[in-house]
Amino acid sequence: MKKLIALLLVLLTWTGAARAAEDGIAWDKFPQQKLTELGALQNGAKLFVNYCQNCHAAAFMQYSRLTDLGLTEDQIKANLMFPTDRIGDTMKVALDPKSAKAWFGGLPPDLTVIARSRSVQGKGSGADYLYTYLRTYYRDDTKATGWNNLAFPGVGMPHVLWELQGQRAAKFAEVKDPHDPSKSVHQFAGYEQISPGKLSALEYDNAVGDLVAYLQWMGEPSQVKRTHIGVGVLIFLAFFTFIAWRLNASYWKDVK
Repeated sequence: MKKLIALLLVLLTWTGAARAAEDGIAWDKFPQQKLTELGALQNGAKLFVNYCQNCHAAAFMQYSRLTDLGLTEDQIKANLMFPTDRIGDTMKVALDPKSAKAWFGGLPPDLTVIARSRSVQGKGSGADYLYTYLRTYYRDDTKATGWNNLAFPGVGMPHVLWELQGQRAAKFAEVKDPHDPSKSVHQFAGYEQISPGKLSALEYDNAVGDLVAYLQWMGEPSQVKRTHIGVGVLIFLAFFTFIAWRLNASYWKDVK
């Protein structure tokens, strides 16, 4: 019951955040094929542990479930777990709730089902949002964290992947408001690279795709298997529907 209540609170928190982000830019399409690539999912798990799990927990995902990604328990223990954790533990966070409230104004939300909770009809899936969000940070000295985001204007979370992507500034142009020509609006006009990151632009987009693939997988680890089973069931039903149709025709062919 406690886990169910916690899950509902996570969904409510991110539903409010999703509404706040609906006025951002159009979402890019997440490379869906990464969900079937074990290498991409393994790299995404590593990125999650190194860059996300410092503040965000995944309280409904056990470390042992990562064996579904082709990892052994020894690999998980050596590379993806804190020394005090056990393989059967959930992916908790070491951040103290009181410290989180003092630093961020509240405890950073759990990310177990973040990809499932952020879909918006007409804009895209939760994976599309996350893929866009993590690639549209830019420097903004007017914000307390020094960062802003095109997909989520006024975001409170800093850019945790900035060392990989580098620092960028966003350029905006004054254009006529299409709804009221007498007014002008700020329109995004591109980025200006301030300092390079450890990865090239293409490598960074690929790394973000891996991370989002893992977040999508974590929300429903059996989704790829479920899809494959569903396709097999439909093929089975189609085949035996054809057999039943031909048998029916054979039984009744001499009846007038």
